[in-house]
Amino acid sequence: MLLDGKRILVTGVLNDASIGYGVAKLAQEQGAEVVLSSFGRVMSLTQRAARKLPSAPEIVQLDVTNADDIVALPERIGGQLDGVLHAIAFAPESCLGGGFLEAPWEDVAIAFQVSAYSLAALARAALPLMGQGGSIVGLDFDNQRQAWPVYDWMGVAKSAFESTARYLARELGPRGIRVNLVSAGPIRTLAARSIPGFDQFEAVWSQRAPLGWDIRDHQPVAQAAVALLSDWFPATTGEMLHVDGGFHAIGA
Repeated sequence: MLLDGKRILVTGVLNDASIGYGVAKLAQEQGAEVVLSSFGRVMSLTQRAARKLPSAPEIVQLDVTNADDIVALPERIGGQLDGVLHAIAFAPESCLGGGFLEAPWEDVAIAFQVSAYSLAALARAALPLMGQGGSIVGLDFDNQRQAWPVYDWMGVAKSAFESTARYLARELGPRGIRVNLVSAGPIRTLAARSIPGFDQFEAVWSQRAPLGWDIRDHQPVAQAAVALLSDWFPATTGEMLHVDGGFHAIGA
């Protein structure tokens, strides 16, 4: 019961293959009260997935690109929050799949706002509910040291996401709030399937990860996220925890 008595906001649940869904399910099993967020056309998908969880969670409206939603979030959630899972990323079609030099700034800006700046926006929205202490965890695909095929501007946005987490760790540390990332290996989620050429990641991971890697299993990532949301890492912030079967540590 790592999260017994805690209240956790989980974003990014589209279906039961979503990593956010795995985190929400495990968080409930570990004693947490879970609140989901969704918006617009994907709200019905979130509602359908929520019915599969052990307990039916509250779902609040939150579009991280909408300033009104950010301002309204504390009132919509109410009470206290002990943790937040950021599982949000998006890039327009032009930003993925191999046309790196052709993507217009207007599309790149959307990728940056949704996939990087949203971490700071979500943190700002949650602060009034978090008081002195808590944990913000973001889901990442490590882009610190390499360029990936077909990932293009989403990879650049992920680099900004990682930097944003470090700056938030610095800003929020005095309030006792930890900010950490879980860098997951490729998981066959709805979002991943929208990336042209995603199968290139799947093939190389099975060859190089020393512990092996199951692209259909989000449980290892969920366990890492729940651990970071708990009180078991009281002195860890600004960290990126790789949950990728060891792929990141192995050369060609």
